Amino acid sequence: MNLHVAGICGSFMAGLAQLARATGHVVTGSDQNVYPPMSDFLREAGIDLHEGWDPAALAADTELVVIGNALSRGNPLVEAVLDRGLRYTSGAQWIAEHVLHGREVIAVAGTHGKTTTTTMIAWILDCAGLEPGFLIGGIPQDFAAPSRLGRGRHFVIEADEYDTAFFDKRSKFVHYRPTLALLNNLEYDHADIFPDLAAIQTQFHHLLRTVPARGTVLWQEDDANLAQVVARGCWSRQLRFGMNGGDWRLAETATGDFEVVAPDGRSHALRLSLAGRHNALNAVAALAAATCVGVPLATGLAALARFGGVKRRLELRGAVAGIAVYDDFAHHPTAVAATIAALKRRLDGGRVIAVLEPRSNTMRAGVHRGALGAALAGADMAWLYEPPNLGWSLADAAAALGERCHIAASVAELIDALVAALAPGDHVLVMSNGGFEQIHTRLLTALAARHHAGQQ
Repeated sequence: MNLHVAGICGSFMAGLAQLARATGHVVTGSDQNVYPPMSDFLREAGIDLHEGWDPAALAADTELVVIGNALSRGNPLVEAVLDRGLRYTSGAQWIAEHVLHGREVIAVAGTHGKTTTTTMIAWILDCAGLEPGFLIGGIPQDFAAPSRLGRGRHFVIEADEYDTAFFDKRSKFVHYRPTLALLNNLEYDHADIFPDLAAIQTQFHHLLRTVPARGTVLWQEDDANLAQVVARGCWSRQLRFGMNGGDWRLAETATGDFEVVAPDGRSHALRLSLAGRHNALNAVAALAAATCVGVPLATGLAALARFGGVKRRLELRGAVAGIAVYDDFAHHPTAVAATIAALKRRLDGGRVIAVLEPRSNTMRAGVHRGALGAALAGADMAWLYEPPNLGWSLADAAAALGERCHIAASVAELIDALVAALAPGDHVLVMSNGGFEQIHTRLLTALAARHHAGQQ
């Protein structure tokens, strides 16, 4: 079948395109926001990629259009699909019908940590020889691609609560019908879709309704919002994890190392290359999920000790003259604070310079502006890009940071200011859920030019 994937550069849709090719379909795609790493992955996979929403991207022999949730009525490509009477479906529904049916599905849901935890579980199962399929909302360091069919009976999928498509306003994850549903955490997000936290909790409740009685709901006991979801109804076996309680528990030793306390009460050293308490808790959840499907704990621990992580999750993009530049996907205040803390925990010294683009729909709407200053407080300095027509003041939101905070009206201005302010030993943490106008590469190039000029 000839498929066209509309919105193909989104992490989920890019993985879907790869799975479609693996099942023998001819795949083309289009998107407006084309930037690495997904654009590079698609081109390397040999997928014909059209930039923009020109209906001409829909070839005459297109048999099915898979439409991403970023496309709405009024989009030229969507209107062409409807006017021409082409068959169309959502990405989540296509995955459910063509990939997940007949598999033992492990679905990882939550506001934070979905991508990392999904990748951890897939990696543990792979190291255990189970050959799982997976669909990850990012580029994993330990696999060749963010998705694969796999030859085993398990399929691990990142289960997003965002809406499915312009014609299906349910959360994506209600399509997946998992045998094991892992609920990492739950906070208010996606203000463009959900009016309040209760609306998101209702979607999580719907997810639990799809888990069979023989299945498992694994959830973080420390999270009061999740506790409310589970209290509304759970018809499956429950397992809990957390720091303050649960069947599986994360513990921190006096020396600052992490341990996982198994259900039998025994403690095991947790070795991770990833920094931060939040990643250690992700690892505990992944270990719990893996043991549920029969992986020995020792195998899971050994796999995590070799786990390389995911691109754009505290990823070192380069260093020039003693100045390191990192890339991270953090865009919610909780994630921003956790990422800053993780980087500081990893370092022996040097300043942490936070650079943030308020790009998500929720952040741009100002929903989290009251929490922004506290989220950035752990950084030694903060540089914020204020896009045009933001509608609220970044300076006011971060006023508590005082002289540690600086605002720039363009990415070029931001780069110039950073180059002037940075010194050897600094660690620049760039946070955005978008391409951020390739600030990482541009900043490293500018720093290299400054260093070269200083040597002459």
